[in-house]
Amino acid sequence: MDLGGINPAILIASLMVASTPILLAALGELVVEKSGVLNLGVEGMMITGAICGFAAAVETGSPALGFAAAAVGGAAMALVFGVLTQILLSNQVATGLALTLFGLGLSALIGQGYGGVRPPGTGKLDLGPLGDLPVLGRILFSHDPMVYLSLALVAAVWAFLRYTRAGLVLRAVGESHDAAHALGYRVIAIRLAAIAFGGACAGLGGAYLSLIRVPQWTEGMTAGAGWIALAIVVFAQWRAWGVLLGAYLFGGVTVLQLNLQAAGAAIPVELLSASPYLVTILVLVIMSSDRRRAALGAPASLGRSFHASA
Repeated sequence: MDLGGINPAILIASLMVASTPILLAALGELVVEKSGVLNLGVEGMMITGAICGFAAAVETGSPALGFAAAAVGGAAMALVFGVLTQILLSNQVATGLALTLFGLGLSALIGQGYGGVRPPGTGKLDLGPLGDLPVLGRILFSHDPMVYLSLALVAAVWAFLRYTRAGLVLRAVGESHDAAHALGYRVIAIRLAAIAFGGACAGLGGAYLSLIRVPQWTEGMTAGAGWIALAIVVFAQWRAWGVLLGAYLFGGVTVLQLNLQAAGAAIPVELLSASPYLVTILVLVIMSSDRRRAALGAPASLGRSFHASA
């Protein structure tokens, strides 16, 4: 096994790229769960965003329009879930699982004519002399705009939840929807807005996969990324900066196993490929062993249906 060919700077830069789709999806789910809603349909929203973004980018020749279409597609899927769970009061767990299955089937149908098609390229953001800096230039200043957007979104979500009145109301709804309703807040409208935001973020994450990370359309290409995003929210204990750490941890394991495969590591390829998911499961098992720690940060009304007459 030759580890000399692994460049640490390139490894870290690749980590940031690999983490971006999961980071976007997990941030959206964080906001959704902070409002007290458990949406297990992240995988379905991501794959819908992947095909919507890919199709729009190919047809228009504009990656920017592709990402916009992905956000709209993901939000539309999320609002289907929102209407079913918040207005028709269907079970959130069952509806989320159904949304994932629906998204996988719908994306396969839409993507039938896009196999083997290359999308328009998304260039890297030109940051001038910063990109020429030794080591740091390659790690921090040589990425596409979506990487920086995901980092800015982490800061924005953190600031929104911590410092704004709207963020406080959202958290209040997640902690006790009955108390928030008694104070005059429109619980269902607030939750629908959070669900739409989460869907848009998941759609952007899916489009990042199909337009940048793996610039092609492949059926089922999210490959469980939505489930990892859900796990990362728990790992982060419902904190925005914890989501960033969790996403980069998963991305790091993913990139490392690819480099180990390329270096000829004497480990079965199947085990290396499964390692990111095994690490995620291991972390969750360790965290859940302490029930008090596992519940820390979880909204009190998470997964509970709200009815105004209740």
